[in-house]
Amino acid sequence: MHPTIRLPLTASILLSCLAFSQTGAQESQAQQLLDNYRRIDSAMMQNPPAEDWLMWRSRYDLSGHSALDLIDAGNVSGLRQAWSVPLSQGGNMTTPLVHDGVMFIADTNNILLALDARDGTELWRYEHQSEVFDGRRQGIALYGDSVFVPHNDLDLVALNVRTGAVIWETSISTPVEPLQGYYGLRGAPMIADGMLLQGVTATMVPEGGFIVGLDLETGAEQWRFHTVARPGSPGGETWNNLPLQARSGGSVWNSGSYDAELGLVYFGAAPTYDTGPLLENLDVDGVTNDALFTNSTMALRPRTGELAWHFQHMPNDQLDLDWVYERQLDELEINGQSRKVVFTAGKMALYDVVDAETGEYLESIDLGLQNIVSAVNPQTGAKSINPDSVPNREANHLLCPYFLGGRNWQAGAYNPDTKMLYLPALEMCMMAGLMADGNLLSTGIEATPAPRADSDGKFGRLQAINMETMEMAWRHRELTPPSTPLLSTAGGLVFGGNLDNSFKAFDAQTGAVLWETTLDHLPSSFPITYAVDGKQYVAIVKGQPSRWTGSLYGIIQGMLGPEAQSIPTPSGQPGLVVFAVE
Repeated sequence: MHPTIRLPLTASILLSCLAFSQTGAQESQAQQLLDNYRRIDSAMMQNPPAEDWLMWRSRYDLSGHSALDLIDAGNVSGLRQAWSVPLSQGGNMTTPLVHDGVMFIADTNNILLALDARDGTELWRYEHQSEVFDGRRQGIALYGDSVFVPHNDLDLVALNVRTGAVIWETSISTPVEPLQGYYGLRGAPMIADGMLLQGVTATMVPEGGFIVGLDLETGAEQWRFHTVARPGSPGGETWNNLPLQARSGGSVWNSGSYDAELGLVYFGAAPTYDTGPLLENLDVDGVTNDALFTNSTMALRPRTGELAWHFQHMPNDQLDLDWVYERQLDELEINGQSRKVVFTAGKMALYDVVDAETGEYLESIDLGLQNIVSAVNPQTGAKSINPDSVPNREANHLLCPYFLGGRNWQAGAYNPDTKMLYLPALEMCMMAGLMADGNLLSTGIEATPAPRADSDGKFGRLQAINMETMEMAWRHRELTPPSTPLLSTAGGLVFGGNLDNSFKAFDAQTGAVLWETTLDHLPSSFPITYAVDGKQYVAIVKGQPSRWTGSLYGIIQGMLGPEAQSIPTPSGQPGLVVFAVE
């Protein structure tokens, strides 16, 4: 037993004064940080400071790329944990944002934290009062002197960045009562042309999902675009003559990208889960079962919500192979002509490239993870479907990928300087197609996870793609699949997390692993990088696995058998972990 040590009274007073002085200094530094916070305007959003991470995927092009190069291939091996803060239990896929040394992060249970990005000191917190505690949010938005925070009770609040005080709060109305289905605000809000845009998910809800444009100053709704086409409206004839109440889907899971020069925002919409009524075409003139605007890229005018154009990547999706993910932007040379383009891939890891101004189809890139699409029309982009993938009553077939996707919510990263695209991928298939007492969509398709026919027992892939040549570059493969989106930096690095609890830095040119650490729980969020006072940091959330991550972890454990013992068991507590070079 250790003896009790009693200090002289003068020493105790001295230590107390020192502690008070240190606390006071910390409080003073924190207040100074908030006082020095610069108002964010549209010019800053268009050209964010390299040291900041101002929006969901860093910039309006959704590249997930940072111009910071203080950490590079030469010193990344010196990365060590700089600080961490505990977070709440629950599933999440959050993205911290950083501006002028202040970090904002949406924790689970409707908590928003403002932190000193240098050491994690809490500056203030906001707790949204609600009985809905679903934390699966991808992020928040910054603009002016406000931070905009969505909640899955369909409330969205604007908070003062310096105090956390509520500036306004609005509730997004729904066509039907929320109790009749599930609505959510999963994607991060975005600011474009002076409007706040928010996508709404609608799982098995009549009339489907939508996108709203809100007034930045008041939160009042200015417009609404429905991603399930209405009867009598453009696209309304593509739902097999179903009445509006029988149409569902079109969830908007992700934030949009934005080209200010063209004045367009680009969103994607998910398929419908009620696929049974769409399986057979009615063979009625002027009526199809394409189900617009599911699995489409929609280009909207941010001030009005007007649809400028749309491109449907996969009509009548019967296998839940969403094309809902990030729409990334750049200018590429296509057939000798410089074109502003939008490129995106659905769960099949098949990229479509379309013209950003007109929606004209330009090119497709297949990562080789799928056997659903047998051909793509080079003029229109229309896909020919492998007959074995059509739901049937005879037998299952080996279909690739598994319905969790060759890629899923884990966004790819794109370096616009090198034209290199990096995508985290899953090499897995399914025995599927038989319509019985199945478990996939209302068509009732059986879908059992299975290895690829040529599987060597590795399920994870990080694929690099040269967008100048539209050819595969390097790939990194390993036993377990990626569990996070990717982060690209001007330091020639790509960061990403894995289902074996690892967090790695890859050489962006070769795919070689340059640095690796093992966390005590699954990384399952959007990694970011930022700098304060000339020091670069890399941040990742661990221990808040999404449903996708949790499901895949169980599947992989079952498929690996004895090899699964080599995968560390998640055992730690949720937290934000931040690294820097010592």
